[in-house]
Amino acid sequence: MTVYNKLVARAFQRIAALLQIRGDDAFKIRAYGRAAETLRHWPEDIRVVWRAGRLTDLPHIGPALAKKVDELLRTGRLAYLERLEAEVPPGLLELLELPGLGPSRVRALWQQLGLTSTADLHAALVAGRVRGIRGLGPRTLQRLRQALEARSLDAAAPLRLDAAWGLARTLAARLLDHAAVVRAAPTGAVRRWAALVPQVRVLAAAATPPPADALADDPLVRAVEVVDSHIWAVATALDCTVQVHWTRPETWGAAWLATTGPDAHWAALQAHAAARGLRLTPAGLYDAGGRPLPAASEAQVYAALDLPWIPPCAREWALPLDDAQAWARALTARLPWDVPRRAELHAHTTWSDGHLDVRALARAALDRGLRVLAITDHSVSLKVAGGLSADDLARQRAEIQAVQADLGSGLRLLQGAEVDILPDGRLDYPDEVLAQLDVVIASPHQALEQDPAQATARLLRAVQHPRVHILGHPTGRLLPRRAGLAPDMAQIVRAAAAHGVALEINANPHRLDLRAEHARLAVQAGAWLSIDTDAHRAAELDYWPYGLAVARQAGAEAAQVLNTWAPERLLQHLARKRGTA
Repeated sequence: MTVYNKLVARAFQRIAALLQIRGDDAFKIRAYGRAAETLRHWPEDIRVVWRAGRLTDLPHIGPALAKKVDELLRTGRLAYLERLEAEVPPGLLELLELPGLGPSRVRALWQQLGLTSTADLHAALVAGRVRGIRGLGPRTLQRLRQALEARSLDAAAPLRLDAAWGLARTLAARLLDHAAVVRAAPTGAVRRWAALVPQVRVLAAAATPPPADALADDPLVRAVEVVDSHIWAVATALDCTVQVHWTRPETWGAAWLATTGPDAHWAALQAHAAARGLRLTPAGLYDAGGRPLPAASEAQVYAALDLPWIPPCAREWALPLDDAQAWARALTARLPWDVPRRAELHAHTTWSDGHLDVRALARAALDRGLRVLAITDHSVSLKVAGGLSADDLARQRAEIQAVQADLGSGLRLLQGAEVDILPDGRLDYPDEVLAQLDVVIASPHQALEQDPAQATARLLRAVQHPRVHILGHPTGRLLPRRAGLAPDMAQIVRAAAAHGVALEINANPHRLDLRAEHARLAVQAGAWLSIDTDAHRAAELDYWPYGLAVARQAGAEAAQVLNTWAPERLLQHLARKRGTA
């Protein structure tokens, strides 16, 4: 989803939520909700559609909603939304995100108690004023208290990597539209491929920065504050402020190093420079006499320090610098960005909670050059995701075989399942059902608040099952707020290596689980990895780079990653668990 699609979708979703709280017409609420869903998942930049006059070609976008899209993209404002926000306090939208609070209960809290924010609700809960509201019993009230306490500890939640990348890239491209700007690119935690980004940063190069109103006509931008001669704070319509750092073209390399970070790596480089009689600053690299040295690229700076260029995703771990030299060389050789991706082993269809049928998902995989695609819909206990019974699996198998017959040999389809790991570690299908599957991914989806000892025992039992191929997103976290399980991952990794079970790096940026530190444990233990997108839509098959970045941070070799294997080798490996190799 492009940033501008997100901007319009967010406005429409906000309208739908405010109408719900107001108790408005269900048809109108549904219309805005459907339009938001269309925009959220539309692969093309909405500005391209808008400029071509094709807005009404999109599903659920009629003439009335097309006019609102036009208004928002032209002016950066939406008068109808502003009127609703004047009538319904926007703080009520935060209440909708809390467990147990739907629109009717939020409306009751507002109209009966005058609550208009999470702060108001917290105070009312402490004072015992919320008792008596229909549907809010003791258990729900306790969950609300816990959720509010968690939010207070995490008031400034960082952005997920995908959202931060989109925002940084968009703003960099927007700056490049100005004639004075010769270069602009994401920097900071985004460039290091951190799972969560506390501050979105962009580096821009110009002999003289343009005036701050250079971004004034962009609907994404609310305001620009000039912090000093080198930094802008750009407030966006997505409730996120982006820092724009300015440098001169001839000092780009030093500035990019300084702003990329992390702080410990930058400090180590400065100390390394000082030990050689040099001075490294964000404004450039200087010799002992204060004369500037070439610093237009990072490679020039590293070379002047007798160091190899260290990839940004490795800088989190590349200390001490003496170790970093060998480690960085090995990293770029082991798992380059262009490593062949031959298989996707975790993807969902309309058989459970996916949005494409088997045939459509297979076509999307073929379009991306994949050679193997595993259909891994949810198991029976995950009712909320449409989990499949054994009979459902038999019917699905027939459909997969029919699609395979039509596809020919270009893409090999496998029938697998994402099988729930139950709270006690049992798997959600009996062994006779598991034996019929080409791929078994065992994943936790429930009881994610277990203590570490329980979580460890649970995952160990699953890893030790002879039919399991892959341990899927082992902590079950959802970024940025749900921490998930906290098992002893060192034990889990050792068991996976011993039992020939691959550890999944779930590349969906909502998860990125394995975490980088756990993937490093897997690499050190010699365990296999499987980088999978957990795709529910075609566009989500493109999440691969997020998972690849985690594997690169871990120092993985291509041979450890199942998705890079030749199809024949992969199929033989998977068949061994079924006893059919």
